[in-house]
Amino acid sequence: MITTVLMIEKPMVPTDVQLVTTLHGEEPQSFVVLMQPRGDQDRLLRALDDVALGELRDAVHEADVPEGEEAAGPAEAALARSLDALRATGAEAVGRLVEDHPLDLLTAVVEETGADEVIVLTAPHYVEELFHRDWASRARHKVGVPVLKLFAHAE
Repeated sequence: MITTVLMIEKPMVPTDVQLVTTLHGEEPQSFVVLMQPRGDQDRLLRALDDVALGELRDAVHEADVPEGEEAAGPAEAALARSLDALRATGAEAVGRLVEDHPLDLLTAVVEETGADEVIVLTAPHYVEELFHRDWASRARHKVGVPVLKLFAHAE
């Protein structure tokens, strides 16, 4: 069985689920999903990413998006939906919200589970990627297993 730690920041859509569950063919899979609630990233970086993607309306409304403790409820719902979608494919899946220091938690989960790989499923974050401050770039130096970065699909 292949064990994958999967870091997400929004609910997985069917295309995302299909992508991560078919990477290893028919090999049985087990996922540990770590959901990062919104608000633990810098609002300015999110707005710059929106502008870079041509999503000016989203940039203007960054202040309207729940952050911090207000984001916990939507994040829990997104995690539950993602876990249900993974399980519906026959994969094993458990998950938890990231409360502090996502890369420290990622490293601990990889060690605890003996994970074979990490997949970071995220929207493009051009500013962070440019300076190699995105999760995948930073995780590659910490976790000791292969790290694959995939871009999440829109709903």
